[in-house]
Amino acid sequence: MADCLITNVRILDGTGREPFAGSVRVEGSRIAEVSPVPTAPRPGERTIDGRGATLMPGLVEPHAHLSFADVGSLDLTRLPVEEHLLATIRNARTMLDAGYTSALSAAAAKPRLDVVLRREIDAGRVPGPRLLANGPEITVTGGLGDTNLLHLPYHETPTFCWVADGPDAIRRVCRLLAREGVDLLKLNLSGDLGTSAWSSELTPMTDAEVAAAIEVARAGQLRVCAHCRSGDSVRMAVRHGIEVIYHANYCDERALDALEGARDRVFVAPALGITYNLSQANGQWGVTPERVQAFERELAASVETIGRMRRRGIRVLPGGDYGFVYTPHGTYARDLWLFVKVLGYSPMEALVAATKLGGEIMGRPGELGLVQAGALADLLLVEGDPLADIAILQDRTRSA
Repeated sequence: MADCLITNVRILDGTGREPFAGSVRVEGSRIAEVSPVPTAPRPGERTIDGRGATLMPGLVEPHAHLSFADVGSLDLTRLPVEEHLLATIRNARTMLDAGYTSALSAAAAKPRLDVVLRREIDAGRVPGPRLLANGPEITVTGGLGDTNLLHLPYHETPTFCWVADGPDAIRRVCRLLAREGVDLLKLNLSGDLGTSAWSSELTPMTDAEVAAAIEVARAGQLRVCAHCRSGDSVRMAVRHGIEVIYHANYCDERALDALEGARDRVFVAPALGITYNLSQANGQWGVTPERVQAFERELAASVETIGRMRRRGIRVLPGGDYGFVYTPHGTYARDLWLFVKVLGYSPMEALVAATKLGGEIMGRPGELGLVQAGALADLLLVEGDPLADIAILQDRTRSA
């Protein structure tokens, strides 16, 4: 962003402070000044009149799948890499246009898609959010993402996952992804209601396999995130120092105790969008009534568990799992609505989680997710008041 003064705005700074009228001066890529009183432009300084709109930090997506192409798993597998890269680039533009200026990837559908996209964004050659790149999800035989069938040819990467059994095989996959330049590794510790022979409440990945991945991550200075629906998988993740935990629907008291004990370093992103939408399927997407009931039970368990997390002070962030046919790209801000309408967060709490806590999960606290002097000028100008109606953030015509 070129140097400019943004005037006549209602500033929602991301800290939880009540919005206030003021102006914001930007110099280069950073915020130079936030003033609660009218500020005169400097000679030759470009001025942007916000016309009373809300100026807030750009949103952060903590569970991004930019290479998921709004299709089913088998169609994603069959997508040639050339078309797949173009779809990934389009999705990055869509995310930015939806007001999300940073994204932590929770997996790419092919090994190098995130890495190539991140390099192009960083170089300014394609538009997109600041991105922490991941590779395919790492799973075990029968785990989430292993869609192999015994009577068909075997594929090490059958869908959006890499299948590896035992510590040595896990080390090899992690080293390959580290070599290709990922920022993160993603482990599928628990089962799932999706493509998994194991249910959500079971944990097929072993301690030894997780330890092998952590060994490589530490050597390569990589971060690790994990799919953990079961209580056992959550405890395993905390025990091994994994800091980004997805879902955590079925936490028991021991799992909640573990999360609370590590709350200064751990983040939970429940990714409720997929569970909520499938619980409301009503015959869409081939979801049977029995499956709808299963997702209704999972949603109820999630609401109860996240309520207990909130009371324990565990950091919980909205967002995640957008890029499937039932959670298409561009609808990310639906998760903010879910936090308010389903989980009982106030709009302010939901926005702080999507901005300030988002900057923390990106590893840049104080730089991302805040409107304050010295922070990066990743700013969103919204027509209207998201504190009065959180749903307006789903309308891309109301923000810039």
